[in-house]
Amino acid sequence: MAKILLRFKGEIVDEIALDKDIISIGRKADNHVVIDNQAVSSHHAIIERQGDQLFIEDLKSLNGTFLNGRTVKRSEIFNGDVIVVGIHALEIQLDKDRFDKAKNAPGRGRSMFETIVITPEQRRRILLAASTTAPDVLGGFVVIRGAGGQKDYLIRDKVSNIGSEKGSVIRLRGLFAPRRAALVNRRKEGYFITPTSRKSIKVNGNVIEQRHDLKDGDIVDIGRLKLQFYIKEPGSGTDK
Repeated sequence: MAKILLRFKGEIVDEIALDKDIISIGRKADNHVVIDNQAVSSHHAIIERQGDQLFIEDLKSLNGTFLNGRTVKRSEIFNGDVIVVGIHALEIQLDKDRFDKAKNAPGRGRSMFETIVITPEQRRRILLAASTTAPDVLGGFVVIRGAGGQKDYLIRDKVSNIGSEKGSVIRLRGLFAPRRAALVNRRKEGYFITPTSRKSIKVNGNVIEQRHDLKDGDIVDIGRLKLQFYIKEPGSGTDK
């Protein structure tokens, strides 16, 4: 199935099916691909399907959209292409028929409009915008039930995975545990959790199906795992 692999610092943090005629990318929660970073505009770009072709189109974003290292306004995209939005990368994975067509497509990866290589000033501006989102709030989870070993998980990264996948901040165990059950995002104002699998996730007893802002004391249930979210008091002894 055709899909987008969303990467942060080289690690896959989400997979999004390319099953819609238009897929929106941006910072606001109403996008199909939500990237919570100030380097990303509220509605930054779209991926549009026209027949058997796919296009990436920048929506007059502040910091631009980059395709294979070049800034673009609108360009056809192919299997293996990498779109960079802010400091996140979106890798395009298409089905075999689309891949075969892409190999012989004229002007592969070339924009329908003017393209330019990213300049040092553009890179500086993007990284500066990203750095302004360095979170001030620090929090984590205490395990109430369902996990052996570590009982307290401090969440320092901007994006953290809960799942069976190696490298997850909280590893789920069991034969049917999803690789990525949920993503926890840390931002300047606080934390939010987003379900990323079919596994039911509850916050304070209520099933959530989309991004949910976490508050101090919230109880999160993921299968047999029960966690309590907390906000760490400033100056309590652990650095960010």
